[in-house]
Amino acid sequence: MNKRELILYIAMSLDGFIATPNGDIDWLSIVEKPNEDYGYFDFVKTTDTVIMGRKTYEKVLSFGIDFPHKDKTCYVLSKTKSGNDENVQFYAGDLKELVNHIRQSDGKHIYCDGGAEIVFELLNQRLFDRIILSIIPILLGDGIRLFKSGAPTQHLKLTSCKSFESGLIQLEYIFIDKNE
Repeated sequence: MNKRELILYIAMSLDGFIATPNGDIDWLSIVEKPNEDYGYFDFVKTTDTVIMGRKTYEKVLSFGIDFPHKDKTCYVLSKTKSGNDENVQFYAGDLKELVNHIRQSDGKHIYCDGGAEIVFELLNQRLFDRIILSIIPILLGDGIRLFKSGAPTQHLKLTSCKSFESGLIQLEYIFIDKNE
């Protein structure tokens, strides 16, 4: 059985924000180019499970499009919702137990689709295997930080760095001290 990696695939501003203070992400559109998805389509083909926070889920629903992960098992971490809807299963239990449960079965990788609270918890518990981080060429000055203070120090190794004509830089890291 292959190891099912937990991978954070996310974009942030050059100054480290994933959204403005009010949760707006319209600024991501500055790097939109026809026929360029920055490897996203190929990435999601390697996954069959998605973990995201409730705020991220609600943001995706607000776009007025079909839920993009209908072909995957999706868990939305929420303290306020339970059960299922047509797209996801809400989960309020222990995050480490959920990830370990998913990893016990055969399958593809696990995609963490944000947001900051979930990233913080997964970092705290040293559950990530990889991060694919797209840096958008904009300084927001304020907003929702991707990496909150308080997570333990973790060492990473750069495995890929790609630059694109739009100014987007995509970095891929693996965690090299997960078990320390």
